[in-house]
Amino acid sequence: MTIGITFDGDEIVGRDGQTIAGVLLAAGRRTWRTADGAERGVFCGIGICQDCIVTVNGTESVRACQRTACDGDVIEKEAR
Repeated sequence: MTIGITFDGDEIVGRDGQTIAGVLLAAGRRTWRTADGAERGVFCGIGICQDCIVTVNGTESVRACQRTACDGDVIEKEAR
């Protein structure tokens, strides 16, 4: 089953059960946060670091590698 999320205004299709990071990586997105001017994406992939955090449906600091993407999620980049 496919799902659709919105990432910074772009519609992206993923598979049911994928993490947000998985959907973004499969769509060719490698970074989705900036920290001290540097682009960040997935680093550890197991929820220990905070490189992959995003805002999901208005909730800040969600780890994209830990959160399962849901149909209709609105994902936004974060800058720290």
